[in-house]
Amino acid sequence: MDLGKTILVCDSNQHRSNALLTVLQFIGEQSRCCQQDELSTMLAQSTNPILIADGKLSQLSSLVNENPLVPMMVIGPDEIECLHGRSNYLGVIREPFGYDQLTRLLHRAQTFLAQLPRPSKSAVKLSRDLVGKGIAMQEIRHLIDQVAHTSANVLILGESGTGKEVVARAVHEQSSCSDGPFVPINCGAIPAELLESELFGHEKGAFTGAFASRKGRFELAEGGTLFLDEIGDMPMPMQVKLLRVLQERVFERVGSSKIIKADVRIIAATHRNLEAMISDGNFREDLFYRLNVFPIEVPSLRERSDDIPILLQELVTRHSQQHQAMIRFTQRSVESLMLHGWPGNIRELSNLVERLVILHPNQIVDVGDLPPKYRHIDGDDFEPNVADLLTERDALMAMFSETNDDSSSALASIAGMENEPSRLDASSLACRLPDEGINLKDVLSEIEVDLIRQALEQQDGVVARAAEQLKMRRTTLVEKMKKYQLTKD
Repeated sequence: MDLGKTILVCDSNQHRSNALLTVLQFIGEQSRCCQQDELSTMLAQSTNPILIADGKLSQLSSLVNENPLVPMMVIGPDEIECLHGRSNYLGVIREPFGYDQLTRLLHRAQTFLAQLPRPSKSAVKLSRDLVGKGIAMQEIRHLIDQVAHTSANVLILGESGTGKEVVARAVHEQSSCSDGPFVPINCGAIPAELLESELFGHEKGAFTGAFASRKGRFELAEGGTLFLDEIGDMPMPMQVKLLRVLQERVFERVGSSKIIKADVRIIAATHRNLEAMISDGNFREDLFYRLNVFPIEVPSLRERSDDIPILLQELVTRHSQQHQAMIRFTQRSVESLMLHGWPGNIRELSNLVERLVILHPNQIVDVGDLPPKYRHIDGDDFEPNVADLLTERDALMAMFSETNDDSSSALASIAGMENEPSRLDASSLACRLPDEGINLKDVLSEIEVDLIRQALEQQDGVVARAAEQLKMRRTTLVEKMKKYQLTKD
């Protein structure tokens, strides 16, 4: 037997429990008495029970511990010290039982129960559509769950790119009209002279170019939801006509006098401050209050930066299906993205992920792989000297591929030292290998040191210009100078 949402009163004082039940029933609360030996069974059979127990109950402390999801109040003259700090202990009910103290404590119980998870198919669907685990997204899911099954108009507020249409679709899909169509229209993207026809439709010959009758968005959304995106951009004359439809729930096609019933749910959205627009005379106040029955404010991405890791996972999954490639982010790259301001919100993050999937398919993305404006922490300083290795390899191949005396001049030409024979000793040794052999690594190091010195001398000690002359990165040249203990002086 499921007793439903019930207040259970467990009190050894029969006269006191009867008095409490009388007050609870008078204020419209479903309640019943139970004995201590049947309390566990009653709690198990009830859905979201509220317990009011005798303060002298022997198992009071263990009862609170064993039922952490049951909000509990105690009957007694004093506070129960051993229960302080327990989240489900809400306070003491004192005699005489009054309306004020009972309603205050019952409101605490109601708030406690509202925070408990309610697993359902709709909750799972909302979690999948509205990605995020932060408090802001939990509150939005709660608001959607509250308003979806009503017929109230919903106004979604938030910056561009925060996902207002996603919220609107979630409201539609959880509503009783989810089997009907979801019809969006951007009120700011359609010219003012065409918006009336787009919303209400027109008859043949109603205006120049109307070669046939056409249904408007209100008719197309019949039995479903009409999403009026960017309602703040709607021209003032159209606001008057929309207000009439919202009040009367009927409309007429352009060029017709036939009244059509508007059997649709209205959800509007805007990134503008409508109250400021009302003060400036750019938005009708009566229309605002018609739309603003149930507002939902979507937070910007910078206000929920903790959700960025889970958003990245979701966006990578979506774009990997489209581009047949996957990427992964290092921890430092994720931390750098969490520090970004995101003026474009989730839309900007989605575009960035798609760009990275195209640029770095099936690779790991670090801070250095992000576009410069997204690098808010230092990246990895690792820079492989592959170019230097390739240069040395090419120089060796050039030296040993020549078998005649022109090899010396060829190497001297590569080194840029044709006119300085005093510095060709190492090259000459490399070209004419003596019988006793040489240390090739030392010889190449001598050549490298000599060329670095010449570049620094020619560029007056400016490391950046010397690196440019040697066709290498500045950081690579600095590392080599440290390796050979060279200074720019």
